[in-house]
Amino acid sequence: MSQRPLRLGTRRSLLARAQSMAVARALERAHPGLSVELIGIDTRGDRILDVPLTQVDGKEFFTAEIDAALRAGAVDITVHSYKDLALDRPGGLHLGAVPRRENPRDIVIFAPDVAERLAEGRGLRIGSSSPRRQSFVPDFLQRALPRIAGKDSPAVQMCELRGNIDTRLRRVREARGSERALDGVVLAFAGLSRLAEDRDVGAGAVVSELLAGLPRMVLPLNQCPAAPAQGALAVECRADDERVRTLLTAIDDSATRVAIGAERALLEARGGGCHQQFGATQIQAAGLGDLFYLRETGALGALEPELRWQLPPRPAKRQPAWDGSAQAAPAIEALPGAASECARRLAKAPAVFIAHRRALPDLDAAEINRCAHIWVSGTATWFALAKRGVWIEGCAESLGFASLAPTLASSLLALPPLGAWLALTHSEAVDGWGETPALATYRHPAATSAAGATNSGASPAGAAQIWWHSGVQFERWRGEVTTGSAHACGPGKTTEHLRREGVSPLTVFPSVHHWREWLRT
Repeated sequence: MSQRPLRLGTRRSLLARAQSMAVARALERAHPGLSVELIGIDTRGDRILDVPLTQVDGKEFFTAEIDAALRAGAVDITVHSYKDLALDRPGGLHLGAVPRRENPRDIVIFAPDVAERLAEGRGLRIGSSSPRRQSFVPDFLQRALPRIAGKDSPAVQMCELRGNIDTRLRRVREARGSERALDGVVLAFAGLSRLAEDRDVGAGAVVSELLAGLPRMVLPLNQCPAAPAQGALAVECRADDERVRTLLTAIDDSATRVAIGAERALLEARGGGCHQQFGATQIQAAGLGDLFYLRETGALGALEPELRWQLPPRPAKRQPAWDGSAQAAPAIEALPGAASECARRLAKAPAVFIAHRRALPDLDAAEINRCAHIWVSGTATWFALAKRGVWIEGCAESLGFASLAPTLASSLLALPPLGAWLALTHSEAVDGWGETPALATYRHPAATSAAGATNSGASPAGAAQIWWHSGVQFERWRGEVTTGSAHACGPGKTTEHLRREGVSPLTVFPSVHHWREWLRT
């Protein structure tokens, strides 16, 4: 006799059904013969659409009715967006699984005519009811949006916005003149991605049609960390249901549990609630381990973002150090014909990665923006190129191009394979891009001389601790490094170059600021 289907309680929205169906499919794959049936449940949060939740009394707007159904035995499991769960859960419920987390970042989807409005010097109305987004997003967009036709930074006004994701997306397609028209909406990348990938409840086709042709920006965690637990799902069952508890262990991801635990512990320390104006996101980065991005809002507005990282064991005693980031930037020289070749390649490339702002020749912004998808190494390059009128879609957050692989592979962004991209860099780094075609637009003249022949400034000779700002800098000074020195650098191409050259011992830090802190401990 076959067992009855497992009943999964879910909200009725497209996103809730899409993510619940993804959990159902994962369970069915993990347990052949198991059948999971979705049961739709209406919640208070779904009914209140005209008032920001921060102004509504009570809590658990999206969970109370679903919890009641689970405790009453009407359903066997429930699936929630983890960030919607209150810190104090009802008795008798068990967090059976936290599946592997999707991309925790936010993404801004813009109206199709946003470039024209920027060129006219108009301010932008961006929709979101999240206090966190209302605090962080305007400042970021004012620096990240392109300065078209020499205009000043655009004024960004945040507008209250409620409703399901498809409803929010339709607001950027409203006719101009309508009170409902918005220039952009801020959404969770994970939720939008789950909808775009859905093939079970019809969400994929709806979202793909709504997103077609719309400009977008993926917000970096180092400027706009997400809400605690954003991107993660919580799968609950009754605490006394041993059979279901056992079934759920198959889809649990321990690394995601740890990260969410750290984020929600911080939320609890600040009193909890959806009114919080802070972001907290922990991710794992190759070669670095856990990175915890945090940003808060004080009495005078958003504070500077913070990156917490577990420092390695400190040196036994203070040692002389040489900080390559404090040295003068090496001279650069444009390669002959680089500008015209870059313009030609940009016109054909479906996507480009700009390794440094100096790698983009002095071209007209219209020529550059002919490339549909432009990504950069970090926010410093992003902001510098935005001043030149370049539309940037996202960045590697100073963690290196390889760190972008999961994001770039998302079907939500509809980006080409890495072999079809173009990377803009300098001549000394052009061979390190693997399958991604690279174009060198400049070189460092001093780097072509014999080691030490053209060096100027303080020498690393005698330093026991050395920070290398770039591979070019290492090549310039390598002949003067004292035997036995300990080396450090940031992630990305510098790390790859030093490892190829056999530099040891080498420690990778998230930034030079963390290295300096480590030296001071």
